[in-house]
Amino acid sequence: MFASSFNRGDNELMRGAWSPSVDIFENQDQIVLEAELPGMKSEDVNISIENNVLTLHGERKFEKKDEGDNFHRVERSYGSFSRSFTLPPTVSSENANAEFENGVLRLTLAKREESKPRRIEIKAGGGSQAKTIETKTENAKA
Repeated sequence: MFASSFNRGDNELMRGAWSPSVDIFENQDQIVLEAELPGMKSEDVNISIENNVLTLHGERKFEKKDEGDNFHRVERSYGSFSRSFTLPPTVSSENANAEFENGVLRLTLAKREESKPRRIEIKAGGGSQAKTIETKTENAKA
């Protein structure tokens, strides 16, 4: 009924390492990391920041629903994962916030106040007119 390739059981997929997809973006106030972790719970994931390196690691376990189940194909990846990202110096790890919803981990890291754009007023020497300019630090790419 099923081709023989269905019956071989790709054990590597059930016990091997995998790597979740991650998006990293920034706006004026923060850097945001979103990781796709379908089928996982927040307690399955650990987040650490050490020496300006953010590390996500965890494990997605293969769970048989019933001992009588005979899988013909297993294509979803299971096992341990670890992803590390060097944070730019503009980020403050002190104000990190993590949320987990619908299989997506969203980690928000606030930028340091000194790295945010600010306005500096320039007063004309002796005149009553003042000019305001906007300054920005270079955005470090995540």
